Amino acid sequence: MHRFGVWAPKAEKMSLKLGERVLLMNGPNRRGWWMLEVAESGCGDDYAFLIDDDPTAYPDPRSLAQPTGVHGPSRLYDHSAFEWHDQLWRGSPKTGAVLYEMHLGTFSKEGTFDGAIPHLDYLADLGITRVELMPIAEFAGARGWGYDGVSLFATHEPYGGPDGLKRFVDACHSKGISVILDVVFNHFGPVGNYTNKFGPYLTEKHRTPWGDAVNLDEGGSDEVRRFFCDNALMWLRDYHCDGLRFDAVHEFIDRSSVHFMEQLSVEVERLGATLGREFYLIAESDLNDPRVVRPREAHGYGMDSQWSDDFHHSLFTLLYTKEPGRGYYDDFGSMADLHKALKHAYVYDGKYSGYRKRKHGRPVEVLSAHHFIHFDQNHDQVGNRALGERLEHLCGLDVAKVAIGVVLTAPYIPMLFMGEEWATSSPFLYFADHEDEEMRVLVAEGRKRDFAAFFGDEVPNPEALETFEKSKLNWDEIGKGKHAEMLAWTKALIKLRRCTVSLNDGDMHHLIVSTDDKRKTLVMQREEVRILVNFGDQLSSFDLLEGEKLCLVSRSDVEVEGNAIELPGMTLAVLMSTTEQVEDREVSDSLR
Repeated sequence: MHRFGVWAPKAEKMSLKLGERVLLMNGPNRRGWWMLEVAESGCGDDYAFLIDDDPTAYPDPRSLAQPTGVHGPSRLYDHSAFEWHDQLWRGSPKTGAVLYEMHLGTFSKEGTFDGAIPHLDYLADLGITRVELMPIAEFAGARGWGYDGVSLFATHEPYGGPDGLKRFVDACHSKGISVILDVVFNHFGPVGNYTNKFGPYLTEKHRTPWGDAVNLDEGGSDEVRRFFCDNALMWLRDYHCDGLRFDAVHEFIDRSSVHFMEQLSVEVERLGATLGREFYLIAESDLNDPRVVRPREAHGYGMDSQWSDDFHHSLFTLLYTKEPGRGYYDDFGSMADLHKALKHAYVYDGKYSGYRKRKHGRPVEVLSAHHFIHFDQNHDQVGNRALGERLEHLCGLDVAKVAIGVVLTAPYIPMLFMGEEWATSSPFLYFADHEDEEMRVLVAEGRKRDFAAFFGDEVPNPEALETFEKSKLNWDEIGKGKHAEMLAWTKALIKLRRCTVSLNDGDMHHLIVSTDDKRKTLVMQREEVRILVNFGDQLSSFDLLEGEKLCLVSRSDVEVEGNAIELPGMTLAVLMSTTEQVEDREVSDSLR
């Protein structure tokens, strides 16, 4: 027996198409739900809904499986049938996290959940504690980034479907790795979205870059919010995910007295208390508004962390200066910007932004650095380039080593983008697989037009299979030449971070930052650890503190001479003191 239900307040008549049978549903109730219990139905049965007199059968907006794609019938799926092996798992710590952003389709040669599992030992050995999976909800076509999902409760079938995701999560937990899932609640994809035929999931009163906004505060919004909250809880409860990353929360247009993010954080916290687990909620936001990550008790929205674009832009514009007029990058480019991003999280905390032509942001104040996630690369910053070049492709190995060194020694939660740890030769391009020929042409021509001034006809066609295949990681190169050198450097940095208490301290008051605009140098003091960076192109000398020892350096030809160390251009060094030496210096300084 199965009880079918669908929210369809617009409909005057609803029917269930179960196999070849068409059965009239009961309803609507006061909330607009239609129901029908069918005795001879169960896991594996295909079904769809008929709305009024429309002869087209539409998939269930809450479908758990779409085996033939987003336009086909839904399939009943039983979450309780899967055999889990992670009963003792409670998740890895938030504050000591090292994140790893992964696109499932290009991470392995197979491009599936099962294809990724053999590489988990590698990630555990690297020191990764949390994998952040780019969206895996069902979207149109076989391949894509995942941000055009339409059947949000279903798992993308080409990746391996619902059981494939469960096997992947179960395997991650057996290796001590948490799984954070990227979910898209700010829009539906352009192909295969039938939700608005059932009810007001979208509203014309608000607009986003994708069109009509998700309805979070107009008539019917209670059920729309319930739809998305239930989706969030499903991934955590039924798929055992350890957290969620919410895409572009600045496009949640919500004038309600209880903001949608606050509602999400409350419901996730209650689920965690029930299950005895602590979940990790991450927001992507360009608002520079600390309310996003402030606790609800302090009138915030209760997200645990947010991506820190200001840090990325501050760092990237110091490393790569070959393209003027680059939109939001024009707001950055000085050592002072990086200094502020490290010390205060936001560069734009109420000051004027030339790119936005207005003041932007507000100060972070007393929040821990662990509320912010730092990265030198991610899927957006790489994939939104015409040729999908990674940082090493643009600037070389020395720059890539310095960049990841700053990320992994700063107080914030670090995140790597898959493959950057070994300076992979694979680009990460924008790719898609739209079924509609007109859409394929529009996407390809639009991409070429956007970059025509710089790249002409060199812009890869997003719809071509070759573009997707080029983006797959090349695991065969990992132990060779510069790739082996980069991997060894990254592993050493992660090991140092994970075994050094001061490098896991999120108190920004314990961080001392100094920069020199003329020499283009940066010094970060983190109690026993001091990080020296030369971003310039000239040799730069740094005096050593009493008792300091060289721990790590990004170039092999750097040595300590006397009481100083000379760093060539684009070099990072990590120096260590003992706790006693640090305390002695503090006493000596106070007596001067």
